[in-house]
Amino acid sequence: MQNHVFASVVNILSSPTQVIEAATLQKFAKITPQYPGVRAPLPQSVSLAWLNELSPLLDTAFGSSEHGWEMQAWFSLVTAGPGDLIPMQRFPHVDGTDARQLAMMLYLHDTPHGGTGFFRQRSTGLEALTDANFPRYRQALENDVRTNGLPPPAYVTDGEPYFERTHVCEGAFNQAFFYRGNVLHSGLIDGSAELSPDPARGRLTINAFFRPIEQAQMGS
Repeated sequence: MQNHVFASVVNILSSPTQVIEAATLQKFAKITPQYPGVRAPLPQSVSLAWLNELSPLLDTAFGSSEHGWEMQAWFSLVTAGPGDLIPMQRFPHVDGTDARQLAMMLYLHDTPHGGTGFFRQRSTGLEALTDANFPRYRQALENDVRTNGLPPPAYVTDGEPYFERTHVCEGAFNQAFFYRGNVLHSGLIDGSAELSPDPARGRLTINAFFRPIEQAQMGS
C-alpha cells in the first residue's frame, strides 16, 4: 500500500502465554455496536508500561509527538458468526478520520482466523478517510448499495464487491502490527471456523489506540 506507513514487531511479548492467562481472568462485554465481539480493558498500569516501551517505535515509524503519546487498549475477542453481522460489519472500516491516531493489533491466538486486511474503495480510490473526503466516501458507498444491494452477511476478506484488498498483515502469533487508524481495514475472519468466547481458544487480540498529546501537561 502506498502513502501509508505500517510497522510490525514479531515476538513482542516475552511471555505471551502469561498474557493469555491474564485475559482469561477478565470480564469481557460488548462495548460498541461496531465491533463483532466482546472486549475487556487492559489494566491502566499495563498500558502505561507498554506506552513507555512503544513510544520510541511510534516516533520512528510515524513521526514524533512533541508532547508524547496517550494510549487506550483492550483485550478483544471476535465472537459474532457471519449470520449475525449487521450491515456496517460487512464492510471495511476506519477507527476515525484523524491520521494522527495510530492503532495496534497484537495477535494472541492460534486459530484459522487470519490477521488484518487493508482496502481501497473501488468507486473513489480512497484508502484512508479524512474529514474532508468522508462525505465523498459515504455517498459513493450509499450509491453502490442502493444500486447493487448490501454484501451478504459475511466477514470482509477480499473486499468484493465494493472494495479491493491492498495489503495484508498475516497476524502471526505474538506479532504486533501498527497502522494509522484512518486507513480502511478489517479483520480477516474465517467464517466457517469456530469463534470461541474463551480467550484461551478464540481469536484473542489486544487492540490499542495511540494519540499524540496536544500540549505538555502542567505539573501541580
